Amino acid sequence: MAKMWAGVTDGKTEKIADDFNSSIHFDSRMYRQDITGSMAHAAMLAGKGIISQKDADTLIAGLEGILNDLDSGMLEFDWECEDIHMFVEQVLTQRLGDVGKKLHTARSRNDQVALDIRMYLRDEINEIIDLVKMLIVAVTNQAQQYKDAIMPGYTHLQRAQPITFGHQLMAYAMMLLRDIDRLADCKKRMNQSPIGCCALAGTTYNTDRWFEAKNLGFDGICMNSLDGVSDRDFCLELMSDLSVLMMHLSRFSEEIILWSSWEFKFIELSDAFTTGSSIMPQKKNPDMAELVRGKTGRVYGDLMALLTTLKGLPLAYNKDMQEDKEAVFDACDTVKMCLKVFVPMIDTMKANISNMKKAAQKGFINATDLADYLVKKGMPFRSAYKISGSLVAQCIQNDTVLEDLPLETYKAHSDLFEEDLYQEIDLLTCVEKRISEGGTSVASVEAQIAWVRSQINE
Repeated sequence: MAKMWAGVTDGKTEKIADDFNSSIHFDSRMYRQDITGSMAHAAMLAGKGIISQKDADTLIAGLEGILNDLDSGMLEFDWECEDIHMFVEQVLTQRLGDVGKKLHTARSRNDQVALDIRMYLRDEINEIIDLVKMLIVAVTNQAQQYKDAIMPGYTHLQRAQPITFGHQLMAYAMMLLRDIDRLADCKKRMNQSPIGCCALAGTTYNTDRWFEAKNLGFDGICMNSLDGVSDRDFCLELMSDLSVLMMHLSRFSEEIILWSSWEFKFIELSDAFTTGSSIMPQKKNPDMAELVRGKTGRVYGDLMALLTTLKGLPLAYNKDMQEDKEAVFDACDTVKMCLKVFVPMIDTMKANISNMKKAAQKGFINATDLADYLVKKGMPFRSAYKISGSLVAQCIQNDTVLEDLPLETYKAHSDLFEEDLYQEIDLLTCVEKRISEGGTSVASVEAQIAWVRSQINE
């Protein structure tokens, strides 16, 4: 079959070359954006007197018919077409005759695909932001439920100081909120219309690029036609933002995997989001979290692939740039899939409050508060630190915890110890004393939850 670009060549290529060159198998997902962009283009051509209003109305009606038929399934894609642009134009010409051939006036597939992918990714960003918001809601709901559940906070994966599970969860809510900000910022830079840049140098027709931009929901136009058709920074920026988002999900997944192990047993995941073993009946594997952790590398790979593709390209458009779509589509698809499973996994997660508290007690993470108790009574910190360390060592030797040591044992180390020390080293007291903004006290966690919820409601 001769191609629409036949002219200086006969337009006939070998099937293996057609298959290698074709992109319709993956860019067909942009059919809605391609057709919507073409409708705006037809309206602009008529508005500037480049084609008649009658022809524009015919083109727009024909495009609406194609869109409706694709949506309903009455029209199927022709996989022999090179790309989605050629497919739409081919069907339009078959249905309208010569009028259909007028649509491509004053544009090129170079600016057409640049338009389509910006519009498509704009919609993807909106969907991903909505999913991240749903995850934040699930996280804040759990944080509200467990705002006073004592657990050990860690540094170096060693028990460090007492915190609440609600506080730990809100750290992830803050990360996810930043992810939304990054995605929204990316969308802002993406939202410049390239249509009208044509192949690379603009057009001799007196077009109105601002008309098309406004009608397609863009904030402005690409101000340099070479840049307009060759820019894929917005793809890289989106994939970078998605990589950061996946990194956050991966860190969360790592903790979920640890917490759900028998060694921790801090949480239990719903059976609906775990799997079993084919030979070990006792197993309950956190496969969903593990897959999210694994798929993070996939999204990183998509970003690195496109960075590598673009790094040596001269201006303007080169066929290498066809590689942008599979990478960015895969990154978006992967992130959405991970978020869709992550939200209900978090929503149905249950915390083992008793195990968390036992781990906090056995970790002697109130040792700092014990030292602070002596400091408040006038002892130099280094001396208080040494006494506190000695008492911890004594607890370890006798398989007990600081809260259960008798007062006589404390007084053997310092006369400054009084009965009130037990209140001071109680884990809930230790948590509640962290009154600084952003800290782990119940009031602070509640304030964090309220603030995050106000942010996503905006």
